[in-house]
Amino acid sequence: MSETPTNTLQYRFDGPEDAPVLILGPSLGTTWHMWDRQVPELTQQWRVFRYDLPGHGGSPAHPAGSVTELTARLLATLDSFGVQRFGYAGCALGGAVGIELALRHPERIASLALVAASPRFGTADEFRQRGVIVRTNGLDPIARTSPERWFTSGFAAAQPAITEWAVQMVRTTDPGCYIASCEALAGFDVRHELARIGVPTLVLVGSDDQVTGPAEARTLVAGIPDARLAVVPGASHLVPVEQPAAVTDLLVRHFSTAWQPAYDSTTGQMAIPAAPLKPVLLAAPQVVPQVAPQVTPIAEIAPAVAVPQPLGRPDPYDAGLKVRREVLGDAHVDRALAQADDFSGDFQEFITRYAWGEIWDRPGLDRRSRSCVTLTALVAGGHLEELGFHVRAALRNGLTPDEIKEVLLQAAVYCGVPAANSAFRVAQQIIREETTPED
Repeated sequence: MSETPTNTLQYRFDGPEDAPVLILGPSLGTTWHMWDRQVPELTQQWRVFRYDLPGHGGSPAHPAGSVTELTARLLATLDSFGVQRFGYAGCALGGAVGIELALRHPERIASLALVAASPRFGTADEFRQRGVIVRTNGLDPIARTSPERWFTSGFAAAQPAITEWAVQMVRTTDPGCYIASCEALAGFDVRHELARIGVPTLVLVGSDDQVTGPAEARTLVAGIPDARLAVVPGASHLVPVEQPAAVTDLLVRHFSTAWQPAYDSTTGQMAIPAAPLKPVLLAAPQVVPQVAPQVTPIAEIAPAVAVPQPLGRPDPYDAGLKVRREVLGDAHVDRALAQADDFSGDFQEFITRYAWGEIWDRPGLDRRSRSCVTLTALVAGGHLEELGFHVRAALRNGLTPDEIKEVLLQAAVYCGVPAANSAFRVAQQIIREETTPED
């Protein structure tokens, strides 16, 4: 176990020191203990490395707001031990880290297993909404509902001790780090990059997973050239906890038979697998994945070719659309763009490029500050319709309801009591809608 600086992660090693390293990555809201039942058998062949996400378990509360940052921290931790090449199995957010490794650091990873994972986890709006709820109400509402997201109803009823363990695991997570992890999932979307994953991959999912279920698993398998699918019957999202024996057997079979040879830095060559036939979904009650083909060296990695960069100032439209979606939410932006026609389309392009790409994307103020300024200006102008969706944006940008109240009180002094009275009425309704946990 460890105490780690801010650029690394808390970790734990189990198994023989001279064995190849196999990493197990956790899901949002869990700790490395979610893999406890797999460790005894895995350590017979591998040096198992587990880690905790920031603010989870005993990990220091240093938030990481992107999958890229989490991956960098994991690699920094491994670098401190000289671990250069490894197998990786990750669940949900841990699976996103595995995908990031395979895409950005293919020379480090020998074999990959993605458990309850997806190339895009729901929508960005869903996770940012969850962040608003946690910021306002704490983690208790999320903790109380975690068993119904993680386990089948039969398992939760039959295993009250494990169910309570799950609730307490979420409840004791640092709220700020949980919110940052939600932001990491909100910003994760690699749907158009899956074909670049060149490592043998097992995609493993519970048949009853309502969070990232078989449909998402099929998307991964369809996109990754060397991927196999295994569906575990009678399991939901935390399938390693609910069906530990089946998951252990699948992982042992996969990592025993699909371990890609290392990249040879002296020759610039790597053995890569031939494109396999696409796998077929395993029918229940089978849980055995198809075996990946033997690796055959058939190509070499060509040196990267520098792509000329266009001269001049880049068009801020794409950056503006990204910021606009992050602040206002996909649903709002999609609705606004869908309603645009020949008359209003130029205006939508104008505000995306200049309001969002030029102003909101400037580094001089953070988004919390920009939300405060925007709310005040909208109160002063009496723009109540715009005020409503900017109250939602302020909650997304990290303002609490109490802080929004203070902004409106300040506006009452300088913009007038009648204007503030109307603003309070609008903001109160929006805050109730956004911060009330779902039943």
